[in-house]
Amino acid sequence: MGRILYYIHDPMCSWCWAFRPVWSEIKLQLPDDIGVTPLLGGLAVDSDVPMDEVMREKLQTTWSIIEERVPGTRFNYGFWSQCQPRRSTYPACRAVISARLQGEGFEDKMVHAIQRAYYLEARNPSDDKTLVDLAGECGLDSARFSRALNDSTTQSVLDEEIFRSQALNAWSFPSLVLETDGEEQPLQYDYLDPKVTLECIERLAEPSLNR
Repeated sequence: MGRILYYIHDPMCSWCWAFRPVWSEIKLQLPDDIGVTPLLGGLAVDSDVPMDEVMREKLQTTWSIIEERVPGTRFNYGFWSQCQPRRSTYPACRAVISARLQGEGFEDKMVHAIQRAYYLEARNPSDDKTLVDLAGECGLDSARFSRALNDSTTQSVLDEEIFRSQALNAWSFPSLVLETDGEEQPLQYDYLDPKVTLECIERLAEPSLNR
């Protein structure tokens, strides 16, 4: 029976942005019997309320910490003066689901587009207009994407993925959980070295090889 590697994330999670290069390398080196299932964890619910100063400062501090701990990760701090930040990531999560509906290959393309827009281009993925613009840039049918973005069915899918993420005890992002024969095991990871996760997967496979 094949194994499932769950990747629990949020497209507006700055630590997920920092993890992207290593995560990409992990996927390239996974054993053939492991399939990857991304799950959206949903950091922050829908909100039209401007982000308060405490949260703004907290997130900017987090960006600075990431730049120090994960060399090569970049952020455009112009976002904080050029946009009206809101603590709301559900729209971006629904955008990922809406992109997925037009083909699996569009899912990660949308995630990356949201990350680039937010962290590098000072564009706000909490805004529907930004997300629809990104859909067009990704080659999606923008009209179809726009209809799906705030559809109740799309929100239901997000709710299900959040529930599944919590059932996997994935309360922080990113999280990696390996399922083998119905048993779930959280995986270690490092923001600079894919080998930490890959070697963890190898160790977990050893008992089954000796049965």
